[in-house]
Amino acid sequence: MSLSAARSFLSEACYGEQELDANSALMELDKGLRSGKPGEQCEAVVLFPKLFLKYPFPILINSAFLKLADIFRLGNNFLRLCVLKVTQQSEKHLEKILNVDEFVKRVFSVIHSNDPVARAITLRMLGSLASIIPERKNAHHSIRQSLDSHDNVEVEAAIFAAASFSAQSKDFAAGICNKVSEMIQGLDTPVDLKLKLIPMMQHMHHDASLASSSRELLQNLVASYPSTPMVIVTLHTFTQLAASSLIDIPKQLQLLLQYLKDDPRKAVKRLAINDLKLLAKKAPHLWIRENTQSLCECALSSPYISLKLGMLAVLSTLSETIAIKQYLTHTSGSASSTPSLTDLVKLAQECCYHSNLAVAAHGIIVLSNIVISCPEKEVAHLEQDTLLGVQSLLMLCSQDNSASAQATLKTTLTSLVKLLKGRPHLSQPTVEFLLGQLHLSCDSSRVLMCHALAAIATHLPVLGDSMLGDLVDLYGVSGHSSTDQQQELLVSMATVIFVASQSSLSAEVKMVIKMQLESFANGWTVYRIARQASRMGCHQLSSELYQSLRTRVASEHFYFWLNSLKEFSQAEQCLTHMEDGDYSGAMSAITEALRSYQKGIASLTAASTPLNPLTFQCDFIKLRIDTLQALSQLICTCNSLKTSPPPAIATSIALSSGNDLQRCGRISIQMKVCMNEFKSLAARYAELHQSSFDADYATLRNVELQQQSCLLVSHVIQALVLDPQTVSYQEYGPLGSVQPESEYERRMMSVFTHVLEEVETLNKKHPPVSYLHTGCLCDTIIALLKVPLSFQRYFFQKLQSTSIKLALSPSPRTPNEPITVQNNQQLTLKVEGVVQHGTSPGLFRKIQSVCLNVTSTLQSKSGSDYKIPLDSTTNEIEQRVEPHNDYFSTQFLLNFSILGTHAVTLEASVVDESGIEWKTGPKTTLSVKSLEDPYSQQLRHQMQQAAAQPASQRGAYSRF
Repeated sequence: MSLSAARSFLSEACYGEQELDANSALMELDKGLRSGKPGEQCEAVVLFPKLFLKYPFPILINSAFLKLADIFRLGNNFLRLCVLKVTQQSEKHLEKILNVDEFVKRVFSVIHSNDPVARAITLRMLGSLASIIPERKNAHHSIRQSLDSHDNVEVEAAIFAAASFSAQSKDFAAGICNKVSEMIQGLDTPVDLKLKLIPMMQHMHHDASLASSSRELLQNLVASYPSTPMVIVTLHTFTQLAASSLIDIPKQLQLLLQYLKDDPRKAVKRLAINDLKLLAKKAPHLWIRENTQSLCECALSSPYISLKLGMLAVLSTLSETIAIKQYLTHTSGSASSTPSLTDLVKLAQECCYHSNLAVAAHGIIVLSNIVISCPEKEVAHLEQDTLLGVQSLLMLCSQDNSASAQATLKTTLTSLVKLLKGRPHLSQPTVEFLLGQLHLSCDSSRVLMCHALAAIATHLPVLGDSMLGDLVDLYGVSGHSSTDQQQELLVSMATVIFVASQSSLSAEVKMVIKMQLESFANGWTVYRIARQASRMGCHQLSSELYQSLRTRVASEHFYFWLNSLKEFSQAEQCLTHMEDGDYSGAMSAITEALRSYQKGIASLTAASTPLNPLTFQCDFIKLRIDTLQALSQLICTCNSLKTSPPPAIATSIALSSGNDLQRCGRISIQMKVCMNEFKSLAARYAELHQSSFDADYATLRNVELQQQSCLLVSHVIQALVLDPQTVSYQEYGPLGSVQPESEYERRMMSVFTHVLEEVETLNKKHPPVSYLHTGCLCDTIIALLKVPLSFQRYFFQKLQSTSIKLALSPSPRTPNEPITVQNNQQLTLKVEGVVQHGTSPGLFRKIQSVCLNVTSTLQSKSGSDYKIPLDSTTNEIEQRVEPHNDYFSTQFLLNFSILGTHAVTLEASVVDESGIEWKTGPKTTLSVKSLEDPYSQQLRHQMQQAAAQPASQRGAYSRF
């Protein structure tokens, strides 16, 4: 295996390799490090970050960094620079170095070199290691000495190291503060060096006295050195110090606003605006009314568009926070009766029609946020002003294809969607305006406007059949080329049509869509449109599109994936043909759907690969199949009241037993079985929900709706048949108060509400169990199945990817070999883990802690057969660990006092920032063999010999 082979091994983006492979790669890199050619040495050094990414566990990282430290100690300056870059790239792995002393000792030896460049690289190396050696006094002393060096390169490196250590160590920051102050105030220190030293003061926030002295020094500098570079650097350091110490933010706001108002230099004003935006994001609750008012006055009086734009960006950031309510409230605490008379509103209204598009967009953002945050009766006229501003800006930007116009259009549409969520009564006229504007817009603008229309119509059913005709006509003339922009337009417009049609596409609409796709769309565009049709419940069209795509892919896995999607769409299409009251037709439709689903699950299994196992998809489809089978069984059970009525003596049996259900015959037992089946399905949906940590919110809500539908059916069975007297309707009361986020959810919630009302009415009027009750159950099933199932994004696409990789110590040499331990000792099980992320970590939720659960069970017992206490045969321990830099480590003490073989199972789950636990896995099992300790074994042998000796003597006497 050569260095190139190690490079190819490290370039593979997959997980799960054995430790041997990682060690082999490390050995090959070590050969490259010991090579006599500088080029091979450098190539080996720069490959180490990939090795750390591939196998991020301490045992390998420790060895690798020790080898790098040797290269740093013995190599030339270029090799040292490469090692420095690797160390800075691998900052989050530094805490996994086990032999920190040895590593630092090898690096620190270069600080005594006569070469100032070598000393400078060493100082930067020490600064990069500050997080793991914050209190090393020899490093502190070397940095202090190097600050007095006459070599500029070494001094700059010392400043970098001093800043790094100041951020990590309170003692170093307190000790270096006076020296840095003397250097900054010293007349012999060059100005350019002072400009590099001043930012170090932002780290002097470890206690109040240190922060106060640093602030005084910065105040003196601002007054003593009025040049533009000094004022800019000092003010920014001022802001960073205040943001870290928190207590000085109000003073810093006043200082920045003063410079923004009084200082004539545009560079200083621009710096003040940027720092104000930083503080607006950091602590918006500390912005009092006077601060916001001063910023509004500056924006109103500023003649410069760039500065006005910056100030409006700060105000738009503030308008999304609590600061806007503080501004619109009098100091006495009563709400302003006329928010439109404030300077902020005047500024926003003035900017809405500004010639600069970016300024106008920020004006729209501020106005819409004011409208959302105020009571509706106080801002009725502001709503119309905001809509007029939005419409004028949309008309202006929608016909402009430039990047700035498109960015403004996107910002404006985002604010519009947010406004309509807070003010739903404005949706209808806005949607009509957007539809009218679609005909006049350029293609890139049409894409953005279609996205906005789909977002609005998803939350509110404002796209009616009258608007669908215009959309279809526009779709028929939209595609005329195969450019990326045209492909995106076809997808976005098709999505709006699907939303408007509410899962019932007419034949004419489908013909128009298919003609456009056949003429201009590529395969990926067709797939995206089919995927959107599956999400919106238009299963007939999606089935036809998947059918046309099956033979256009280059992999059999893709073929099976598309074939499974086609079968699923066909299955759901079968369910849409059911009619109310036609129970035999419902049975036939479910049977046909199950036939397609069984074909689809076979194809889906064939489409899975080790790298893409399609776990969620398979579990979801299996649950859907089991749900349909349970619903079919329930219809058969309801029909059994007709096919197998209760016997003639059922009434007397019921009277003698006191159980009124006995008069119904065998249907009561079958109904109880059905109810338990639906409760079991609801529990399985809950498990699927709990295991889908990376799913988007719409997918999770879809799984919740499936779970609620199963619970609803079990509730209806209990309310109508099994226990009508004690059933409660209160637990289902809040369903109507939940704001639906999609058309599918809206229709499902409507079905839930309607079914509960029917059940409650029927339960009050009729005794159980009659044909009315079984008919109500069958009607519930048909109503649930007539809502087309929505296949949400996570079924097709994973935007967030999170996995946990565990390493256990001790670990067996071979997979089936047990770990041996003596029964009078406890086994220390060390668990190390790494959290691995995809391209968008934390997109939907982030990991707060990792929950590790260790259980052990006795598999086979050796030794004497006596009664064993149950608590001594098992271990069950749970620990929660917070990952740091995606790494965590903990230990468990396990007791194996019973001789024999024990199976130890370790299962990992994660807890998000909301405290919700998610069963993400992995689950690892190892075997432990408990052996008798030698001392106890020796005592047992002695006792056996002592017991055997008198017996032999008695046998000898008995012969005489």
